[in-house]
Amino acid sequence: MIAAVRRLLAQRSAVRFASLLLLLGGLSLVVLLVPRPELAELPQRADRLGALAPVAGVVGGAVLLVALVPRTFVTLASGALFGALEGAAYALGAALLAAALGFAVGRVLGREFVAERTRGRLARLDSWFARQSVFGVMTVRLLPIAGFGLVSYGYGTTGARLLPFLTGSLLASAPTAFGYAAVGAAASSPGEVNWLATAPAALGLIASAVLIRSWWRAERQRRRDRRTGPGEQAAG
Repeated sequence: MIAAVRRLLAQRSAVRFASLLLLLGGLSLVVLLVPRPELAELPQRADRLGALAPVAGVVGGAVLLVALVPRTFVTLASGALFGALEGAAYALGAALLAAALGFAVGRVLGREFVAERTRGRLARLDSWFARQSVFGVMTVRLLPIAGFGLVSYGYGTTGARLLPFLTGSLLASAPTAFGYAAVGAAASSPGEVNWLATAPAALGLIASAVLIRSWWRAERQRRRDRRTGPGEQAAG
């Protein structure tokens, strides 16, 4: 009886995980096939929404991100719609909402399946995600591993905690949001852009380099510690 229940639960988790993979595959296909609008056309569309335009921008941007549309395009579009500074703020709101949605979907559809099958190095990797701080999430976000939405889904399937994940996602998105939003604003209204809005992007490049360098040094130190071993450390 207990074995039958376990098999049933394993089958259910496998079905949910397969649903997650089908969802990601379908979204990827939609992104490839559906044409994207020109940035110069977006302000006219926003004017039709009136006071609801900011809400539509945040919610619509989040939907696009969880649909695996690149964050670069979403932020450019937000800048074209609302200007450099407001566009960056709304793009960050969309990123935060999308991170929460992607994490939730990954947790519901994929976490049980992954947890049942993590062994050895995969188990250590899952434990590393569970212990991750905001700094760790920022480091992963800044590495060119995968798109914003895909990383959110992936984090949901791990043992990562929600609050550090959301905080790290927001902080990692902030620097480039201002730069891309300024470029999007320039595409729609070249004469109205305050290029000082791109300053956080330059700071973001520096912060990204520092984060990656710190992560690399820490990783090299961990590898040296594993090669040395506790016995050799004690003898030294």
